[in-house]
Amino acid sequence: MARKIIIDTDPGQDDAVAILLALASPELEVLGITAVAGNVPLPLTERNARLIVGLSGKDVPVFAGCAEPLKRKLVTAEHVHGKTGLDGVDLGEPALPLQDQHGVDFIIETLRREPAGTVTLVPIGPLTNIATAFARAPDIVAKVQQIVLMGGAYFEVGNVTPAAEFNIYVDPEAAAQIFASGAEIVVMPLDVTHKALTSADWIKGMRALGTHAGAAVASWTDFFERFDREKYGSEGAPLHDPCTIAWLIRPELFSGRQINVEVEVEGRFTTGMTVADWWRVTDRPANALFIRDIDRDGFFDLLSERIATLP
Repeated sequence: MARKIIIDTDPGQDDAVAILLALASPELEVLGITAVAGNVPLPLTERNARLIVGLSGKDVPVFAGCAEPLKRKLVTAEHVHGKTGLDGVDLGEPALPLQDQHGVDFIIETLRREPAGTVTLVPIGPLTNIATAFARAPDIVAKVQQIVLMGGAYFEVGNVTPAAEFNIYVDPEAAAQIFASGAEIVVMPLDVTHKALTSADWIKGMRALGTHAGAAVASWTDFFERFDREKYGSEGAPLHDPCTIAWLIRPELFSGRQINVEVEVEGRFTTGMTVADWWRVTDRPANALFIRDIDRDGFFDLLSERIATLP
């Protein structure tokens, strides 16, 4: 039976690849996509989410969620993703309508409606929508099967400040609430996503598919890579967000540890840092499976195989 998921996202080129991977995978049933402000403001993230679903040829509802972090001013990342958040290819105007219901209400309603332990939340942007849903409806926390999120870092430290990864930094209070929620959490930090580097050959293979989806993925990764190569001097760009979806489909591609993760919300230099007790030097109880390693070739084989099935 397909695993039911809700993708919570702020697309973003790597978010787009994650969404396409999910929609191309029969193991997963995407109940809906909720947009949050992050890489770019909410009017662009919800629009981008609708464009991506349209590109996939699938019919999945998209909802707009929170436009601002819980307690802070929104920090965005147009310098990475371009002014639309999805620069690299022009997808025109979205044909898919935006749902009237607020994204947070959709999350609450879905978790209350579905049997307990059957819906997984996949946040690949700031955690504002999920934290707001949990605060508004504490009864749903126990019903979540798992939260599989992209965010944080330990060995790779920060990508937006010296200490903090972007998704957590944008709304550290929301992240702190999620890690304290008692839900079962799997974390894809920069420690693993920085090992999921694209290559010129893989991008060429995407382009060679001769499909809309293949061309878009090639174009997005080309765009994304320009920034990353400048910053990290790496061979290719890390595909952060698709790691969450790949883990749901083929967890054997990954390895990590059950550890305690806390989020710094008061640090002078470290706000948004995920304080991951990798060496288990505290007596704080484990609250997350923190992933560190990936079978890179297996990951890109999976991506290629699934993207090839899209129009």
